[in-house]
Amino acid sequence: MALPTRFESVPIGLSRKPKFALAMLSATGLFAAKLSVLILFWQGIVLVVHSVFIPSPVQVWNAFWRLTLQGDMQGYTLFQAAWVSLLRVLRGFGLALLAGIPIGVIFGLWNKVYTWVKPLVEPVRFIPPLAWVPLVIILLKGENRYTFIIWIGAVFPILITTMSGVNALEKNCWEVGQVLGASRWQAVTKLVIPAAAPHMFAGARLGLGVGWACIVAAEMIGGGVAGLGNLIINYGQLLQIDAVVAVMIVIGVLGYLLNEILILAEKKLFPWRRDIKF
Repeated sequence: MALPTRFESVPIGLSRKPKFALAMLSATGLFAAKLSVLILFWQGIVLVVHSVFIPSPVQVWNAFWRLTLQGDMQGYTLFQAAWVSLLRVLRGFGLALLAGIPIGVIFGLWNKVYTWVKPLVEPVRFIPPLAWVPLVIILLKGENRYTFIIWIGAVFPILITTMSGVNALEKNCWEVGQVLGASRWQAVTKLVIPAAAPHMFAGARLGLGVGWACIVAAEMIGGGVAGLGNLIINYGQLLQIDAVVAVMIVIGVLGYLLNEILILAEKKLFPWRRDIKF
C-alpha cells in the first residue's frame, strides 16, 4: 500500500506578501513617472516663456529647503507655519462638525423647522466666507478670527449634506422601524443616523476643503503671526515667486493628505464603502 503523500502547510499570508510588495512597487513607479512628466512639462514652460516670474522646479525645490531649514524673515520654518495653519483649520473644522451635523439631522427629520428658518439660513450660506473678514477683524481678536472664518466656510457643506442624507433616508428607515416594532427614537438613532453617516462624511470632506482654502486666504488678509497664508503674502510682496510656489505646493499636498485621511476613515468605518476613490 502506498503511503499518503506528506504536504507541508504554507501560511496563506506568505503568498500575499509578494503580491502586496509588487503592487506597492508598481504604484510607486507609476507615481514617480507621473511626477517626472509633470516636472518635465513645468521645465519646458520655463524654457519657452523664460520669465523671472515663472520659477524652475530647481528654484522651487531650493526655496522649499531654505524655508524648511532656515525659516522665513520672522524666523518661522515652513513646518511651523504649516502646523499653525493646520491647527487653525482643525479647530474651526471641529466646531463646524459639532454644529453642522446635529442641525443637519434636525432639519432632515423635521422639514418644518428648516422651512421656518430657511429665509434666515440660506442668505447667510451664500455669503462668501472671505466677505466676513472685515467684520471679523473688528469684532474678534487673535485666533478666534481664523476659527470663525473656517467655521463659517465649513459648516454649511456639512449641514446641507447631512440634512439631504437624513431627509432621503428618514421615510424608508421609519417604515423599516415600524415593521421591526421600533419607536421613532429608536428608528432615528439605530437606523436613520447610521444610514446617513456616509453622507455626513461626504459633507465633512467638502467642509474641510472649504475650511482649508479659507484659512490660507484669511491669513493672507487678516495678518497675524506664522501660517502658510502669511508666507505667501510676505514673499509675494518681495516678488520671490519660487518661495510662493513652494508654499502653494505644500498647501496642496496637505489638503490632499487630509482628504485621504477622511477617505481611509470612511472605508474603515463603513466596509461597504471600500470602493470609494474620491
